[in-house]
Amino acid sequence: MGVAVASAPAKVILFGEHFVVYGEPAIVMAIDKRAYAKVEARQDKRLFIHSQNLDLSAFFENGNVKVEKGDPREAKIKLEPIRCAVEKVLGKAGEKVGLNVEVTSTVPVAAGLGSSAAVASAVAAACGAVLNVKMSKEEVFRIAFEAEKIMHGTPSGVDPAISTFGGTMLFQLDTGFKPLEVKAEVPLVVGNTGVERSTRVQVAKVRGLRDKYPQVVEPMMRAAREIVLQAMEALKRGDLETIGELMNINHALLYGLGVSDESLEWLINAARKAGALGAKLTGAGGGGCMIALATKERLEKVLEAVQRAGANAFVARKTDEGVRLESS
Repeated sequence: MGVAVASAPAKVILFGEHFVVYGEPAIVMAIDKRAYAKVEARQDKRLFIHSQNLDLSAFFENGNVKVEKGDPREAKIKLEPIRCAVEKVLGKAGEKVGLNVEVTSTVPVAAGLGSSAAVASAVAAACGAVLNVKMSKEEVFRIAFEAEKIMHGTPSGVDPAISTFGGTMLFQLDTGFKPLEVKAEVPLVVGNTGVERSTRVQVAKVRGLRDKYPQVVEPMMRAAREIVLQAMEALKRGDLETIGELMNINHALLYGLGVSDESLEWLINAARKAGALGAKLTGAGGGGCMIALATKERLEKVLEAVQRAGANAFVARKTDEGVRLESS
């Protein structure tokens, strides 16, 4: 019983967001921004959770919550998925142990980058290490998925999967995940509009259009599938130019469905003007984040342009490492 630290990566959706809801494939990539969880055993039986990014902390004991820091209602809602992940691992350990759980993240929260799933994966792995519960990645994924359900109702499972396993994946509702081999570096600029958005609202918007204009929207869905199939080949070849062009076309489809907004367009145009190979929104849209693909030579230029356009932006690269224990 000591201390353990684990981390798990955030993700971007490269292709296929929104269309994935209707059974089309999407390509998701883990990026080198990680969430960290430090877990240590306590002398008493209480569970203490502190999230640095959210500036919230609370004690949990026998179904009671005592909020120490932050808005009580917010703390209960936002720390609940973490509590769920911890309880699942405690259940496997079969003993009642008090724990301190400290969460820090280099991932912007609520920006569509899978921050909550990365936190849940890291928490599950760190708890397992402290409690000496041997857990496969498969089990960490399942626990993170349960935690995500508390947060998002009916998540696709794509966020916990990519946080746990890392790498690049093809995801489809009926077939689940398939790892994709990507040899090339995929240097991205991620720009956060800072505009809060609701995934639910954006998904409903697309559903409304599809119901109203099925003959128009269904061919768009087929085009989105074709983009993913061609992007898979381009990623295998390391053909960044094609990937960029396909990103632009994918974004145009999303724009056509009404899920882009002024804050995103502003950043996407800035990135393209600065020489990005391609740029698009990533995730739900209506705010949140955009991504731009650039060659190594132009990466800094694109980053600066996106920052100048008002975004909180950073460079991200793909990471093949999923959840991992840091030094315990």
